[in-house]
Amino acid sequence: METTPLPYPFRRPSALEPPAELRGLREQPVVKVVLPSGDEAWMVTRYADVRALLADDRISRNLNRPGAARISAKNKLFQDPKMDPDPPEHTRIRRLVMKALTPSRVERLRPRVQEITDRLVTAMAERRPPIDVNEALAYPLPIQVVCELLGVPVEDQERFRVWTGAFLSISGYTQDEIERNMSRLNEYMRDLIEAKRADPADDLISAMIAVTDAEDGRLSEYELHWWSRLLVLVGFETTAVQIGGCIAMLLSRPDQLDLVRKDPALLRPAVEELLRWKIVGSSVTMLRYVTEDVEVGGVTIPAGSSIIPAGDSANQDESVFEHPEVFDVTRTDNPHLTFSHGTHYCAGASLARLELEVVLSTLIRRLPDLRLAIPATDLRRNDGNLLESFREIPITWGGRG
Repeated sequence: METTPLPYPFRRPSALEPPAELRGLREQPVVKVVLPSGDEAWMVTRYADVRALLADDRISRNLNRPGAARISAKNKLFQDPKMDPDPPEHTRIRRLVMKALTPSRVERLRPRVQEITDRLVTAMAERRPPIDVNEALAYPLPIQVVCELLGVPVEDQERFRVWTGAFLSISGYTQDEIERNMSRLNEYMRDLIEAKRADPADDLISAMIAVTDAEDGRLSEYELHWWSRLLVLVGFETTAVQIGGCIAMLLSRPDQLDLVRKDPALLRPAVEELLRWKIVGSSVTMLRYVTEDVEVGGVTIPAGSSIIPAGDSANQDESVFEHPEVFDVTRTDNPHLTFSHGTHYCAGASLARLELEVVLSTLIRRLPDLRLAIPATDLRRNDGNLLESFREIPITWGGRG
């Protein structure tokens, strides 16, 4: 086993390739890493171990504990003592939230997501390519969708990009800038919840305020505030990076793009394969705290340690995925862990899938000969961001001149 802690997150060989270190580390399968904060953690790399840990109640999401590793010395996003409680409290809160965030509520958004996407793609088509698909589509779409879902007024939507950018920063902002932007987002969400309580509407925040259960009661004011804030982060910034990265990934594989274009039934398998490649960031955001000794791959990880169940590595595990290094839109058996597993499975997974399906199908249908305007190896990411967002993704279409 590697004894010298490795700097983590690892660097990608190029913007669309997984870090080269992961394949070799799966042979270990536990390794010590050092985070941007300078703190150390154990990283678990094999699919079976990662999946088991994500469902293990000895592995806690609550990092507000003595000795828990920090991702960044500046950003205290994951150190809020009430941010993400363990079961049974987390189970109670999640049940209440999911009573409001129902599959039918998400599916009702599909026509509106299609309408917004069509409008944005029409505006793109009227411009002279190349254009940056981040600026034209990947960011505008999810901010509008999540704000409409939550009931945020249109005139306030642009503020969220600045706030969430600071919220997810590792090194791109100063401590004061991060705290100032977090404070502004917190104040805004408090005011919005008060407004919805006084004047409910057909939106998710109003539904979360109203939801009640004989066993679970209601969401507290803090829980309402925290979950509303979380849904902004997941529903906007994470989805924006995912949309842009998935467009880039599919366009970088013209043979796979052509398969989807010829057979629309491959769209959903293509979305799952894109998700398996975990375009958004590393697994550093899956950092956990070990509350009791746990054995992984013959290694005892002691209580009080921090641990990263590396979903990006698990998604490339040769024992689970046939030829995992091959991007294959026809892959049918695809139990990836991109949205986590167990009690902390991503609450916004269905909305993310919906948006990806609508965006990709619309682009393929409406823009002929869609392709990257630069070699995929020239794409660049922002290193100071937890999500490793793309700086720009230039695309073009139509005749090749």
